[in-house]
Amino acid sequence: MTDAIVVEGARKRYGEKRALDGLDLVAARGTVHGVLGPNGAGKTTAVRIMATLLRADEGRVEIAGCDARRQAREVRRRIGLLGQHAAVDEELSGRQNLEMFGRLHHLGARRAGVRADELLARFGLADTGRKAVKQYSGGMRRRLDLAASLITEPEVLFLDEPTTGLDPRGRAEVWESVRSLVGGGTTVLLTTQYLEEADQLADRVSLVDHGRVIAEGTTDDLKARLGGDRIDVVVRDGAELVRAARLLPGAVGGTDALGGTDGVGGTDGVTVDADRRLASAPVTDRMEALTRVVRALQEEGIEAEDIAVRRPTLDEVFLRLTAGRTEDQNRMKEAV
Repeated sequence: MTDAIVVEGARKRYGEKRALDGLDLVAARGTVHGVLGPNGAGKTTAVRIMATLLRADEGRVEIAGCDARRQAREVRRRIGLLGQHAAVDEELSGRQNLEMFGRLHHLGARRAGVRADELLARFGLADTGRKAVKQYSGGMRRRLDLAASLITEPEVLFLDEPTTGLDPRGRAEVWESVRSLVGGGTTVLLTTQYLEEADQLADRVSLVDHGRVIAEGTTDDLKARLGGDRIDVVVRDGAELVRAARLLPGAVGGTDALGGTDGVGGTDGVTVDADRRLASAPVTDRMEALTRVVRALQEEGIEAEDIAVRRPTLDEVFLRLTAGRTEDQNRMKEAV
């Protein structure tokens, strides 16, 4: 098998609320598959179903070759789960916590101790393994949580928003740990609200909204949906924003056009953000576009505070896709 996770048509209701509405998701072995979406999109419900903590009302769910409904015990033997909230005891030391998890997983006392030492070393916690967890930083606690989820060396690891509440240093520590896991052959399914996190870690990404996958692919695939690179111009004087927006399409190789002044797209993909004094346009040749825009601004006497060529962000992809879905839903309601 090349796929560690296969979900087809998964549905879950809570009364009248549809938490999952036909979710389809496939994750290849030995990869990180990101699941992104806002609060209430269905991410945690999906993880709980895949981890056999809930049953789907409909659909097929297979984890590591086992049916999550009919072979739940076998699935549990093959997975690890790191939830949104810490599961370790703050009064115990890091080593004691891992030994306790080992015993809960029916490891003998000696084997549990050996496994605890292995994991402390693997996650850079060997020097602090005998300290009480309450003395750990946020990143250290989360790495200990991650270590605890690997006591049984699972084939598939579910990480449900693992870096929520961590500072940048703590997030970076967890990211490095996740990379090392995948390097060792573990399949990771990562749910997150941090699009940067998916950009850093995920081989493929599923964007989830209202219980369904609305887009799926590599991060580069998803960004390409917005037309590749963009050039951003921040004008020093907000009164010059409209003029700057008008000249951008011609400067980057299009025709004269004007984006709206409320942050929505204009013709030729030009967008403007009045609050940030920002005009943005898609480009094909990065360096040529940058040179031409600088020259055009100088010729028009428009002073720029900043000019940059960049890739679209996953945030922009998600906002564009969910905005379109919301408009479609509103039109459907109006039609009814």
